[in-house]
Amino acid sequence: MAAVLQEDVVIVGAGIAGLATSLALHRVGIKSLVLESASSLRATGFALSTWDNAWRALDALGLGEALRQQHQLLDGVVAYSTATGRSSAEIPFSGHEIRCVQRKLLLEAMDKALPDGTIRYSSNVVSVEDSDSESGCLFKLLHLSDGAVIKTKVLIGCDGVNSRVAKWLGFNEASFAGRTGVRGIATYPEGHDFSSKFRMFVGKGFRAGCIPCDDKTMYWFFTWTPTAQEKDLHDNPAKLKEFILTKLQNAPGVKEVVQKTEVDRILSSPLRFRRPWQILMGNISRGNACIAGDALHPMTPDLGQGGCSALEDGVILGRCLAEALKKDSAGLGSKEEYERIVAGLKKYAKERRWRSFDLITTSYLVGFVQQSEGKIGTFVRDHVLAKFLSGLLLKRAEFDCGKLISM
Repeated sequence: MAAVLQEDVVIVGAGIAGLATSLALHRVGIKSLVLESASSLRATGFALSTWDNAWRALDALGLGEALRQQHQLLDGVVAYSTATGRSSAEIPFSGHEIRCVQRKLLLEAMDKALPDGTIRYSSNVVSVEDSDSESGCLFKLLHLSDGAVIKTKVLIGCDGVNSRVAKWLGFNEASFAGRTGVRGIATYPEGHDFSSKFRMFVGKGFRAGCIPCDDKTMYWFFTWTPTAQEKDLHDNPAKLKEFILTKLQNAPGVKEVVQKTEVDRILSSPLRFRRPWQILMGNISRGNACIAGDALHPMTPDLGQGGCSALEDGVILGRCLAEALKKDSAGLGSKEEYERIVAGLKKYAKERRWRSFDLITTSYLVGFVQQSEGKIGTFVRDHVLAKFLSGLLLKRAEFDCGKLISM
């Protein structure tokens, strides 16, 4: 039998939520081990819109200024009707900080800020079990595919939409939204001539948009409900690109960006989300284990808050665990410490439950309205709801996750 390794905190998954949580703990003086099943950092998705709430979290983590230097500040969002090709609303971003951050640069920045050896790659967790201690508190035993066993005081599942830790906590698998999301990134070595605006196109059964990351990089997305025949496009980026271009006849700007994109820079995946009532009724934490990021609140991308809320999770979780694992506490590994950990994770779960419920529900409803094809729905969306929906993006970004204080 393999020797059992012991760690104070183990985080499963080196995505945005996992690294943000590990970095938040590091900032408050708590060491953690991050287990990543891949052999290196995974930057799938290419980029993410980062709204005010995300920048508050990044500043708390100590990464804000460096990432600002690498990404362009956006001036506003312009919403277009794909039925007419005309602008239906324009919302300035004055007084707000919104940028499109390349996922690779974000993950690399967090990785660089962590102590060497924090992330253990090629480490796939296959099972989780409780382990009683003589003092009456519980540890978690993690069994890895390579035979290794790790014993930990705190288990945090940041292992994505197919989270093994979420399943262990009793959550059902995330549901399919019936839509597919395609993302891509185009590079302009000599620089592009797009303005610093988020262009969004809605209606006629799809939603699309393009956003500058910097003066040489454009990120774009396209979501729609595929027919039985169109589902085969998922595994053929070249045909998928052709299909998207035929849909973008009334989408100036994004069509040109898609045309510029190399096929190996296009990613397609079915959209999945957590049923909102699972968030209200499920165990976000149980004992000394909890979940964060997409393991907790997978959502459709219609608010652009998936990555932003994962950053919020990390800061809040780091703060909630700081008191429980503070360095000057007596009786480390004791029942008293275990009870503090349980209380800290319950506090985190309470703070994130309604926020997660709100984001999942709002994202789903916004996507439903924006992709409406009916005449009445199209009219209402283009003439009544366009400004409301654009303003909703800013409203959900008002959340403040707070700061981190070293213990």
